Amino acid sequence: MIADCHCHAWRRWPYPPLAPDEDGRGTVEQLIYEMDLHGVEFATVVCAAIDNNADNLDYVSFACERHPGRLAMVADHDCSWSATYHTPASAERLSELAERYDLVGFTHYVFEENDGWLRSGEADSVFALAAERALIVNLAASPAWQADLREIARRHPSVPILCHTLGGIRAHEGLESRGLGELLASADVPNIQVKVAGLHYCTDRGWNHPWPDVLAAFERVREAYGPERLYWGSDFPASKRFTTYRQALEAVRSHCPFLSEEDLGLILGENLGRLLGPRSPRR
Repeated sequence: MIADCHCHAWRRWPYPPLAPDEDGRGTVEQLIYEMDLHGVEFATVVCAAIDNNADNLDYVSFACERHPGRLAMVADHDCSWSATYHTPASAERLSELAERYDLVGFTHYVFEENDGWLRSGEADSVFALAAERALIVNLAASPAWQADLREIARRHPSVPILCHTLGGIRAHEGLESRGLGELLASADVPNIQVKVAGLHYCTDRGWNHPWPDVLAAFERVREAYGPERLYWGSDFPASKRFTTYRQALEAVRSHCPFLSEEDLGLILGENLGRLLGPRSPRR
């Protein structure tokens, strides 16, 4: 089984420069086509109401209904592009989202610099609600947030936390970099887990598939976390600026000699199916 833990779908292409096919380039139909072409059974779609896609939550929710058994929804919540970013009543807003949409989790994109939000009572309330609602927390953050993430994760051990893009490391800084060290330190907290997705973001040469500096760092991450806490994702269609869907998959499946066949089975889909449990689109 292959399952995609991190992809997107937009009604309109959100990234500059303007694309000549902006009404088709990032649609759910494009995503389903790529999934079918590459044998991907189901995916969790991470919402991102960016640029001219203020309706992305509704768009993805409708897409999940139109493609039963293929897609599950991860809502974007109080992200860095939102007017509600790190403002009071975050848990209340998340509760409203969970009431309105059929969610398996939510994602929170933060700014590069750590503003201390994870140490706040607001964050604690959000994680408590995630525990109550059995929501997966997806966090897009630089390694500067990892120490605070360890603290709040320990207070809420039942909440699975998935760190985007190998924890936001910068692999070109080397295997002894502080950022990679922070991510590896978080392996001591069992509910912190890592998305092996968007590898092109983890280096200053995003075009250089299969990103050898990133794969070297990924080997360290696999040693620290074990294969059971790693999840492959395509980052489609945002990844189209750097790589194809096939290349995003093969970077892990064909270019990581340190992964066994058993490791690959877990990382490429079995882990996500287990994490979602009865909420998996394929169940």
